[in-house]
Amino acid sequence: MINILIQATLLGGYYALIACGLAFMFQVMRVINLAHGSLAIVSAYLVWVVSDTFGLSPFVALLAIIPVMGLAGWLLQRLVLERAVKGGELLPVLSTFGLAIVLDNLLFQQFGANTRSLSPYVGDLSWEAFELPGNIYVGKLPVYILIAAIVIIGALDLLLKKTALGRQIRATAADPVTAGLVGVDARRAAGVAAALATMTVAVSGVALGLRGTFDAYAGAPQLLFAFEATIIGGARSLWGVLGGAIILAVAQSLGAQIHPQGFLLGGHIAFLMFLFFRIWRSGKGSILAAFLPAALRKGDAQ
Repeated sequence: MINILIQATLLGGYYALIACGLAFMFQVMRVINLAHGSLAIVSAYLVWVVSDTFGLSPFVALLAIIPVMGLAGWLLQRLVLERAVKGGELLPVLSTFGLAIVLDNLLFQQFGANTRSLSPYVGDLSWEAFELPGNIYVGKLPVYILIAAIVIIGALDLLLKKTALGRQIRATAADPVTAGLVGVDARRAAGVAAALATMTVAVSGVALGLRGTFDAYAGAPQLLFAFEATIIGGARSLWGVLGGAIILAVAQSLGAQIHPQGFLLGGHIAFLMFLFFRIWRSGKGSILAAFLPAALRKGDAQ
């Protein structure tokens, strides 16, 4: 049982990594980006192309891809989300859903149905493990992914709470019109937030490619895991997303112990339990009201 919990915690590190960007956009921009998983796969393919073409380590290739994905996030905000949010809460969802379909089919047209992996480019790291007391072995790569998730979440949390840019982003999320009246460049703050979110997506895409395989249509499952982790942990705190990701992974692992096909079912059951509990506790019948930070629901960015 201890080994199961350790392995589940490490799996939760990956879920937290892919969920933090989704939660970040939801928390500070009130946008559910359904193209999140597809963008992660785009990042994985970009890193794979660079590594395969130039013979570089995926970690080196990632350094080049992160700013590219940041630019993509900024363009996504300026060209799609900025216009979509003016049409209500549903239009950004539909817009990003359409974008996900376009990205998935473009990837399929370019790379076909074959699966790819980044593990051949990192040598022994893909299978090396740390030995713990009790004859327990944990993979080095999952440990590093968990550390990366903690570092990224901590950095985003500090950015929002301790920096002037973070206050500008929160002010823009609460009320962009009022933020503009007090000298905040709302368009810039929203663009930076979107860029930061997609930069974390680049890291999660590489983590997926290192842990296993991916194909053109692998974005939807990654979006599902990210969404479930966000709902379980609650988008009020990025650290809560880390906890939600670990709970999701533990539920999946326990489900797999009960039945061979219980891996996904265990996670879905945990997700539904937390979803209904949070909606009931909010007393408003609204998912948005249940998960947004109180400051944003009241229109106060402090």
